[in-house]
Amino acid sequence: MNPLMAARAYAATQGVGGASAGAAVADAGGPEFSQLLQNVMGDMTQATRAAETQMTQTVQGQGSMIDVVTAVSAAEASLETVIAVRDQVISAYQEIMRMPI
Repeated sequence: MNPLMAARAYAATQGVGGASAGAAVADAGGPEFSQLLQNVMGDMTQATRAAETQMTQTVQGQGSMIDVVTAVSAAEASLETVIAVRDQVISAYQEIMRMPI
């Protein structure tokens, strides 16, 4: 998976069309890569906190198990996206370091 595909996959999980997300990233006026990473990390943190909140409410008898499973699934998908982006960044860095000067 290349970084553009990762950005499209992330956008798809957020309910944004993959083609428009790819165009936004490819445009000169699109978000910078560092901003995209910050957004992904922020979304992952929010999803994790939402899952923790749902679990706490369910333990206290105020929530339902379906809400917990949904929140945990969303947090897991967000974490997998962050891991995929991280792996691609590391791969790109290693490839750059192998280039002859």
